Amino acid sequence: MMKLRKRKLHLKLKWGLLPGVICAIALGIGCGLFFPDWLVRAALTFNGFFGNFLGFIIPLLIVGLVAPGIAELGRSAGRLLLITTVLAYGFTLASGFFSYGVSEAVFPYLLETSSQTAQFAAAAELKPYFTVAMPPVMDVMSALVLAFTLGLGMAVIQGSRLKGIMWDFRDIIDRVIARVIIPLLPYYIFGIFLNMTVSGQVVAVLGVFAKIIVLIFVITAVMLFLQFAAAGVVAGKNPFSMLKTMSVAYMTALGTQSSAATIPVTLKQTVKLGVREEVAGFVVPLCATIHLSGSTMKIVACALAILFMSGTPMPFARFAGFICMLGITMVAAPGVPGGAIMAALGILQSMLGFSEAELGLMIALYIAMDSFGTACNVTGDGAISVIVDKIYSRRAPQAAPKMPSAPGNPQGIRIG
Repeated sequence: MMKLRKRKLHLKLKWGLLPGVICAIALGIGCGLFFPDWLVRAALTFNGFFGNFLGFIIPLLIVGLVAPGIAELGRSAGRLLLITTVLAYGFTLASGFFSYGVSEAVFPYLLETSSQTAQFAAAAELKPYFTVAMPPVMDVMSALVLAFTLGLGMAVIQGSRLKGIMWDFRDIIDRVIARVIIPLLPYYIFGIFLNMTVSGQVVAVLGVFAKIIVLIFVITAVMLFLQFAAAGVVAGKNPFSMLKTMSVAYMTALGTQSSAATIPVTLKQTVKLGVREEVAGFVVPLCATIHLSGSTMKIVACALAILFMSGTPMPFARFAGFICMLGITMVAAPGVPGGAIMAALGILQSMLGFSEAELGLMIALYIAMDSFGTACNVTGDGAISVIVDKIYSRRAPQAAPKMPSAPGNPQGIRIG
């Protein structure tokens, strides 16, 4: 009986990541109004330690997630896989550039750059008690090159020893993210907002949060319509009717915040669109891993907002390269809530020059809108399935290949 009561208590106290982040933001702002300097410095000491650990783990995260992800896609090469992958990447790129275009047009009117907001990510005058240096084993670009080299090499060779090692390494990285980084994120975000409150920057940041969340909701709705409009043109179907059918999957994803948990609903609604079961059974689980239009859209808009507010100029060519790389990096997003932003931290740092504090704000912004992005990802899978089914409709019906599974990931799918 005592064990049962303890288990019930544990379940009651177990919060999700989003409530934890919201609570951390509120506590950081509230505590910043009355915390003495010595407590603020203690929080800054933890943030310095955690930030240095993030800097150390990011290159390892890239190698451990990107290389096995590329290798898995290459293991089951086929026409259906190729078409689905190209469509998913195309949709992801389109959402990224669409988000960039809308943000560039709207942010000058929506956001303000001033002497106060231009330094919203700067550190306060208070300093941590001490810092622990954790230099990474390689820089981010070297990690990306190594990951692509290993991933493509494993996709080509027939050997299994390196693949087994890399999958074990990926499992280690997944556990570090799930059991160390994600649980400590609310404390890190608490320190960020505590610091900003003490330095008088929090009002501007909260205003940015609210405006970006509204903008993201609007552009995800528009992007979904454009995706289904394209599917309607290819398949000769009514995009509004298809969107209505997929709305069940959208609402389910809003509640679960999980692409994996929504797969049964997505499959059922995709078949209702007229997609053959064998095609839907292959495309939907695959797209749960490689199609992240909503996540890409959120990251692009949030990154551009932070750059705009900090007064950092960003040429289109440089940001276009970031979007293209982001679409590839999203394939490596780990199976935890907020996994997409964790996978993107490396290129945010290396290609856009984000500081530690700016990366923390990106994490908080992303998690605050996690439901919208997941719902956009899941619903767009239906549009891709319709297009793939139309391309294959001219051929004789045949069983579609099943998604490969990696050790430790029997379903081959990702959460979030």
